[in-house]
Amino acid sequence: QVQVVESGGGLVQTGGSLRLSCTASGRTFSSTAMGWFRQAPGKEREFVAVRRWYSSTSSYADSVKGRFTISGDNAKNTVYLQMNSLKPEDTAVYYCAASTSYYYSGHQQPNHYDYWGQGTQVTVSS
Repeated sequence: QVQVVESGGGLVQTGGSLRLSCTASGRTFSSTAMGWFRQAPGKEREFVAVRRWYSSTSSYADSVKGRFTISGDNAKNTVYLQMNSLKPEDTAVYYCAASTSYYYSGHQQPNHYDYWGQGTQVTVSS
């Protein structure tokens, strides 16, 4: 059984920073990529960022490029999301997800992931 656990959410003012952490664990679990998605009230879940271990590449949604940075440790199935210059529109529940498949230049769709965390709330006040 695989567990995905996020942490690091909270309340921050516009322009502030937060760092989210996520670890996927299981007895013999190994991921190919780990990503972050977010969902605001009344909106669909949207892609934020992904770190692909097999190609050592990352991708970002246009809305967060230049402000968010994803990093992590493949061996530990751990990924971080450093969020800077936060805006009120970044307010959402942030979900971490782990994949066991290969989607070169992909992993930007929810159905590319096998395991999900429960989510952590990020609120940016204006």
